[in-house]
Amino acid sequence: MLDDTDRRILEVLLKDSRISLKDLAGQIGLSSPSISERVRRLEERGVIRAFTVEIDPKALGYQLQAIVRIRPLPGKLHIVRKLIEEIPEFCECDKVTGDDCYVARLHLRSIDQLDPVLDRIADHAETNTSIIKSRPIERRPPPLQRE
Repeated sequence: MLDDTDRRILEVLLKDSRISLKDLAGQIGLSSPSISERVRRLEERGVIRAFTVEIDPKALGYQLQAIVRIRPLPGKLHIVRKLIEEIPEFCECDKVTGDDCYVARLHLRSIDQLDPVLDRIADHAETNTSIIKSRPIERRPPPLQRE
């Protein structure tokens, strides 16, 4: 479980994961060695998995995003998974319950790119695609407050 200090550390790191340990310690009110140890323990426990860079797909020319529900044809589950892994436009994929086996997110430069990407799995799966118009809520962590 997280204590209040761990939660405060995570809140600060979520705003700026590049903050120095000295500045983090100053914001939390602990010494740099104490903060360093706390961050190390959060990493060891798997609470913090990575310090990463968030890239804006639009800055790289990917103007369109789509959500694709994928239902592999009988006996094709592993083939479809391998194809999804190999197609770089698929940036996320979740295996889900229900009628579909996978829900994936695509980044595309234009709508013209959609059919050629989906055609690569069409012999092995049925797809249902929704174009993303906006993201009212950006990806965010689960609530950090106490249970």
